[in-house]
Amino acid sequence: MIAKGEPAPDFEGTLAGGKPLRLRDFRGRRHVILYFFPKDFTPGCTREACAFRDRRAEVAALDAEVIGVSLDTPEKHAAFAESYQLPYPLVSDRSAAIASAFGVSRLGGWLPTRRVTFVIDKQGVVRHVIESEFRIERHIDEAIEKLRELQRSA
Repeated sequence: MIAKGEPAPDFEGTLAGGKPLRLRDFRGRRHVILYFFPKDFTPGCTREACAFRDRRAEVAALDAEVIGVSLDTPEKHAAFAESYQLPYPLVSDRSAAIASAFGVSRLGGWLPTRRVTFVIDKQGVVRHVIESEFRIERHIDEAIEKLRELQRSA
């Protein structure tokens, strides 16, 4: 798994409607909270997605963007985002290439990804990694705390 202090692997993923999203597009502009989650519409993943949604204003005030990634299709992501009014992009990683690059895939992409969140600074360096399958609120709490640290040290 990509560790704190390492450069985040660049990727291009697909959003609903086929639009691409590239990590490099945020470099020099915004910090990124990149969170990998197992599956749309499951109880834990819904709780996590809504936690990121509910605290998005805090994230934006810290000059950052939230991006979610799972193996689900762009169409399923669109339905999930609409159902829970998720205002941030959900990237479809059907081939598990993004999850593999970050080291969070399971069985080469045959199973849903591990629940891991990466806080990536504006230079594209991973500044914090949160790994917890069951303490879901920990992901947003620690990500915001790390963003505050980045802001204080800027």
